[in-house]
Amino acid sequence: MKRWKYGVLVASLAISTAIVGCSKQNIAQKDKNQDQSLKVVTTFYPMYDFAKNVVGTNGKVDVLIPAGTEPHDFEPSPKDIAKIEEADVFVYNSDDMETWVPKVLKSLDNKKIKVVDASKGISRIEGSAEEDKQKHSDESPKHVMDPHVWLDPVLAQQEVDNIKKALVEVDKAHQEAYEKNANEFNAKLKELDNQFRTTLDKAKRKEFVTQHAAFGYLAKEYGLSQIAIAGLSPDQEPSPAKLAELQKYVKDNNIKIIYFEEIASPKVAKTLAEETGAKTVVLSPIEGITKEEQEKGVDYIESMKKNLDALKQSVMQ
Repeated sequence: MKRWKYGVLVASLAISTAIVGCSKQNIAQKDKNQDQSLKVVTTFYPMYDFAKNVVGTNGKVDVLIPAGTEPHDFEPSPKDIAKIEEADVFVYNSDDMETWVPKVLKSLDNKKIKVVDASKGISRIEGSAEEDKQKHSDESPKHVMDPHVWLDPVLAQQEVDNIKKALVEVDKAHQEAYEKNANEFNAKLKELDNQFRTTLDKAKRKEFVTQHAAFGYLAKEYGLSQIAIAGLSPDQEPSPAKLAELQKYVKDNNIKIIYFEEIASPKVAKTLAEETGAKTVVLSPIEGITKEEQEKGVDYIESMKKNLDALKQSVMQ
């Protein structure tokens, strides 16, 4: 009888040990699988949102530039560069936006990383980095290409497609999922485009005045005209002569709204508004959405809908 009980005990211990061993093995395998999931690093919010929508549950997507930081002025830290080094895929908008990218890429030891210039293949429009000098001095302006393609819902779809193609090249096992996710997200962007088009087709006024010259592609897409106080960089300030010229334009054309963005100083826009009796309204380039906003459901599409509502206040007068 005692021998029988002893045998049962030994068998029970053996089974328990086997179960624990299997559990540990499963956990280890799970951790290993997580470690091996696709790692995607993006530069700033729109690139993060586009990539996240395409990746879905098949990898982890991180963003380098914190919310509230102006992407035009960002310089990566050693920690940021280490994040890029560890990624399978690195997504950025363009050399004209993230001007630090080419230098960083040359310094990376990880030559297997897939680099995605999300604006590749998109026809670009030219902007002037020194618009004031072009009008008020003999010095030749330094022309640069406008990087703000993501603010056009049609061009945003091309960026999504570029990201999808890169993910498929790196992770063919999930090709079907990436293509499905990209198609679903682009369908939402097409609906967004339709909302902009049907609304702005009825615009009574085609011009809008904004502090940051970030909306050239959007204006071109929907038949509007962007009148920018500053240039492509949001912290650029106009000369006194340019500001006086704008004051006259705003008064002569009965402009009631001056647009500014959240993460740049609104000082110049507010000065122009005060001098002309206009009011200031946010028109966001969507360069930095906080975690708190994201938790409340704010994303690229919702931000663009807010931009449409903001534009309606001036062009539908």
